[in-house]
Amino acid sequence: MGTVTLGVSIAVPEPYGSLLQERRAGFGDPAAHGIPTHVTLLPPTVVDAGRLPAVRAHLAAVAAAGRSFPMRLSGTGTFRPLSPVVFVQVVEGASACSWLQRQVRDASGPLARELAFPYHPHVTVAHGIPDEAMDRAYEELAGFEAAWTVGSFALYEQGSDGVWRELYEYEFGAGRTSKGVPAQGSPVDEPAATRT
Repeated sequence: MGTVTLGVSIAVPEPYGSLLQERRAGFGDPAAHGIPTHVTLLPPTVVDAGRLPAVRAHLAAVAAAGRSFPMRLSGTGTFRPLSPVVFVQVVEGASACSWLQRQVRDASGPLARELAFPYHPHVTVAHGIPDEAMDRAYEELAGFEAAWTVGSFALYEQGSDGVWRELYEYEFGAGRTSKGVPAQGSPVDEPAATRT
């Protein structure tokens, strides 16, 4: 049956998502249009394709136990020199993101895994590009602000073309046991980034 590469994240809503994606592309990041703007809950993880139903059921249970929470982004940060990343900071909602990602990666679930670095919620705006472009991203987005209420997270799959596409969205709700809602138009032929 093969394997799939999955990720779980909180989408940054419009108009902020497209704006940050366009800025990322403008800084010269070639991955910009293949990655919808997001806060990661589970980094790229390879799983057996046959485990997808178990993954969906697990994420539905995590969402059922979750509640909506306020998210606020403000200013920039960087993981340099440890990792070539510039990001927009999560200044409100970080503890809720941390709780969610622990539930998603729970040792008893189908997405159990260790992380290469301690979890730090953020929105990547430049990755692996020349230092001058990284500096530009850091400076030009230093005044960026966005705020919204997070009501869901989503499961994404990376295609063979490197593009991440939403498979299912999971809305929060005490007692909900929904298996998730298929993404609009899923499966899709065009990159998810062009549909937002």
